[in-house]
Amino acid sequence: MPYTPIIGTLGYILSPDRRFVLMIHRNARPDDQAFGKYNGLGGKMERDEDVAACMRREIREEAGIEVTAMQLRGTISWPGFGPNGEDWLGFVFLITGFLGEPVARNREGVLEWTPVQRILDACSPDPQTRDRAALPMWPGDRYFLPLVFDDDPRPFHGVMPYSNGQPVGWRYTRF
Repeated sequence: MPYTPIIGTLGYILSPDRRFVLMIHRNARPDDQAFGKYNGLGGKMERDEDVAACMRREIREEAGIEVTAMQLRGTISWPGFGPNGEDWLGFVFLITGFLGEPVARNREGVLEWTPVQRILDACSPDPQTRDRAALPMWPGDRYFLPLVFDDDPRPFHGVMPYSNGQPVGWRYTRF
């Protein structure tokens, strides 16, 4: 059976001092699959755009700012991730330059500058450190977010199958 995923982008916007990341707290719609979770910004790619154009458009629509610098940090295949078991293929970007001031909220929820360290703590293998971070995220985020923020310049390429809303594996390569 051919792999026909939904293609999307996911961006993490760094503050100028690189200590904070603009996250969306998806708290606007109780029927949202991601309700209550913190996430990067992004969404589905449109037919007539490339992934970089998609990322820039999504950031403009969701945060009201213009991207001036970004780098592809990795790709992730999420088989079974969607609410009805749809497959997703995501392009993950780190946005390091932008023009404008981010909006305070959008139709999905409140935008918050979150300390990078809090995100990394929420990804810690130590449950006590994760609990202290108190940052609700997708269960699989803790596996790839450290790769987004590390100093390795090589992009990662991962596969994270989901079943019943939970990751059931994770593997990646870098080259």
